[in-house]
Formats: sequence, C-alpha cells, structure tokens
Amino acid sequence: MVDESTKKELRSQYKEREIIGGVYLIRNTMNNKVFIDATADLQGSKNRFEFSVETGSCVYMKLLSDWKEQSGSGFAFEVLEELRKSETQTPENFKSDLGLLKSMWLEKLSGEQLY
Repeated sequence: MVDESTKKELRSQYKEREIIGGVYLIRNTMNNKVFIDATADLQGSKNRFEFSVETGSCVYMKLLSDWKEQSGSGFAFEVLEELRKSETQTPENFKSDLGLLKSMWLEKLSGEQLY
C-alpha cells in the first residue's frame, strides 16, 4: 500500500509535468486518406494508436471500415506539430489554441483525401 506522503509526491509530480499537445494525423497507407485531430496529450494519442494496431481494435470510428479491412497494419501515426502548454495558460485556452492549430493544418492539407 502507498503511504500518504508518497501519494502527495506523485500528485505533485503529475501536476508539474510538462503538457505537450499538438496536431497529428493517421494515414491510411493503402489509399492515402488521412484522419487529422488535435489533442492535449500527444503521447497518449500515440500510445492509443499503437495499442489499437497491436490489438486490431479501432478506437477511431471514422477509420473503422478501412481498419477492419487492414486490421490496423495499413495505418501510420504522424505528429504534424507539437504545442507545449505554458504555465499561465488555462486548460480552456490550451484547448482553444489546439483547435486553431488543427484548423490551420486542415487548411494546409486541404488537397488530401480526408476521413
């Protein structure tokens, strides 16, 4: 069992960690269609993608039909841009900035075939 001081230390470390969000895409390497999204936790999104590939389960509903055909092996995860949350930035502001960043990437990639 973890004692109370250890719990406090772990909570403190969690709150003080650097938060890195950003915009990523998942590319279907067979038909070149892309799914673009923004997240406040890039590493978590990458881990979720890798878990999906390993287990053959799709957590991205927009990709489900193609995912079933290729069982995840025909997809690649790419980070387009990282955004570090500043100490003074509220979670709402960070989320808003991520949304703006995603919009900019959607515009840049407007020639791509999107999910």
